[in-house]
Amino acid sequence: MFTKLFRQYPVARIAALCLAMGVLSACQAVYRNHGHIPTPEELALVKVGVDTRDSIGETIGAPSSSGVLNDNGYYYVASRIRHRGAMRPTVVSRSLVAISFDQRGVVRNVERFGLEQGRMVVLERAVTSSSVEDKTFLRQLLGNLGNFNPGALAN
Repeated sequence: MFTKLFRQYPVARIAALCLAMGVLSACQAVYRNHGHIPTPEELALVKVGVDTRDSIGETIGAPSSSGVLNDNGYYYVASRIRHRGAMRPTVVSRSLVAISFDQRGVVRNVERFGLEQGRMVVLERAVTSSSVEDKTFLRQLLGNLGNFNPGALAN
């Protein structure tokens, strides 16, 4: 049935071929790279006990992030993520270079980590309680009308 249709209508053959190519290309994986880590040649230029934060910034470049609480390190992170059709993206590889500093800002250590050394960190959702009780907006607005002091506007 289809062979007779394709012989009579060559456009149908082209359309079917394009449809098949479209379906096959939708299953093709797409890779995306995020972030930047220094090359081994750049890391070889870093001298532990000699280089400072400023010299690291000039030699390697600005880090992806730095220490949040005590600012004692630079972190360079690079990830490769695979997207395939409608499936959830998966992390194929992740590399992290951590450069730690002492109190004077001199390089103390250079470490390299991969995805296999990583571990999942579960973030806790902290909820701050507010002083607003179960009051509607209108009730809050009308409740503040009694607190209005026109004498405060005159001063």
